[in-house]
Amino acid sequence: MKIGIGADHGGYDLKEMLKEYLSEKGYEIKDFGTFSKESCDYPDFAHQVAHAVAKGELEKGILICTTGVGISIAANKVPGIRAALCSDPLTASLCREHNDANILALGAHIIGPGLARNIADIFLTTEFSKGERHVRRVGKIEQIDE
Repeated sequence: MKIGIGADHGGYDLKEMLKEYLSEKGYEIKDFGTFSKESCDYPDFAHQVAHAVAKGELEKGILICTTGVGISIAANKVPGIRAALCSDPLTASLCREHNDANILALGAHIIGPGLARNIADIFLTTEFSKGERHVRRVGKIEQIDE
C-alpha cells in the first residue's frame, strides 16, 4: 500500500517515527514534509497529502500536527477527502468501517508513539464495511463535495 505522510513542526518527530515503523512493515511511504523542526504551516502539508490521495496517487494518508485538529480541518477542505482525527483504536477502526476515512490525522502532543503505531496499524488494515447504511452515508458526503 502506498501512503502519503505529512506533518508540521509539531508533528515532525512522530512523523519520522511512523515513517520508519510503517516502512519496516512493508508500506511504501511518500513523505511530503516537513523535513525539520523549524516552524511551518500545517495547511501546506495537509493540502499536498490530501490532493495526492484525492487524485488516487496514494491509497491513504497520515497527517500530524500538535493536536491533529488543524491539519485534519485543512485536509477536509479537499473534495474527496475524509480525514479523521483519531486518538484511540476504536475511533481508528470505526472511521474506516463506517466512514471510509482515507486520511488519518494524529495529534503529536495528544498521543504517544506506542498508541500512534497502534492507531496507524488499525487505520491501515481496517476495511470499509460497505454495509448499505454506510455506503449511503458516505455517498451523501460525496454529494457535498460535488
